[in-house]
Amino acid sequence: MHSARDRIEYEPWLEELEAAAERLELSTEARSCAVDLFLADVPASDRSKRAVLAASLYAGSLVAGDGRTQGAVAEAADVSRLSIQSRWKELLEDAGLEPPRW
Repeated sequence: MHSARDRIEYEPWLEELEAAAERLELSTEARSCAVDLFLADVPASDRSKRAVLAASLYAGSLVAGDGRTQGAVAEAADVSRLSIQSRWKELLEDAGLEPPRW
């Protein structure tokens, strides 16, 4: 659970997350999980926020069983696939979840 202050401070980023989730047609559960993952690990640098946002969307979709490809999420969030690939597992681990071992 995150404070209202966090949601207000990062509102523009959460709006971008929601817009990308809409383009991906993600479920409510996947969107909620993505928001939680993003707010749990918002980087200080604006440059890194978009990559974490995308990784949060990808990881949230996996957790919710509403998985999308890294490529699809990268396109929807306007980042490289590598940005997602290098961050999503760590996001899940930091949240106390175990990433899949494909």
